[in-house]
Amino acid sequence: MHREYQKWFSPRLNRDMELLVFGHAGARVLVFPTRRGRFYEFENIGLVDALADKLESGNLQLFCVDSIDAESLYSKWIPPHERVQRHLHYENYILEEVLPFTRMKNPQPFMIALGCSFGAFHAVNIALRHPAWFGKVVALSGRYDLSAPVESFRGLFDSYYDETIYFNTPTHFLPNLHDEGTLALLRRMHFLIAIGQQDPFFDNNRALSFSLGEKQIPHDLYVWEGRAHRAEYWQQMVRVYL
Repeated sequence: MHREYQKWFSPRLNRDMELLVFGHAGARVLVFPTRRGRFYEFENIGLVDALADKLESGNLQLFCVDSIDAESLYSKWIPPHERVQRHLHYENYILEEVLPFTRMKNPQPFMIALGCSFGAFHAVNIALRHPAWFGKVVALSGRYDLSAPVESFRGLFDSYYDETIYFNTPTHFLPNLHDEGTLALLRRMHFLIAIGQQDPFFDNNRALSFSLGEKQIPHDLYVWEGRAHRAEYWQQMVRVYL
């Protein structure tokens, strides 16, 4: 299997960023790691191996990006409005640096956004905000409202809320999305959402599914038994849904 390491200085983030590429051809898959995860996490937890047959046959090519969650949405030491602004810098890095790199490596036009846990938030959020770039989203065990505490999981903005947070909270902005041009782009996509029935964010996933349905955006919500929020479950899920 083709495996390639890349590193470059990102002017949008003002720091070095790393990523891994797996596979040689096929649909491009933008892979976000879990909370504070690194670019090598997808490989380390067995998800690359779970997709080995599709990678070796040229059906998929993975682009596993790094995160900056520790200095953006999970950075408790900076004010909430700065956290989300740093997140937008990361989004620009993905859109203006990573996606052009993927097209340079692979001209195949179809792009999938994929993430597990907090990576699912990144995948869903960027695809909803920039649907022209994506054809499919696979979101496993995700959380789509970062502002509200759920069980032992705190809200990430310390009760602060503004327009930027609103437009980066899928279950907040999607129900109020009425622009027909944006909706037309979203309706040519397919969202695959999987969540454990006992996952703390089960209700949040149902809310996202309901909003997608209300907007006539093609999607499927798959409910797994138990919490289903571990690598052993995600290994099974990617084989089925990707």
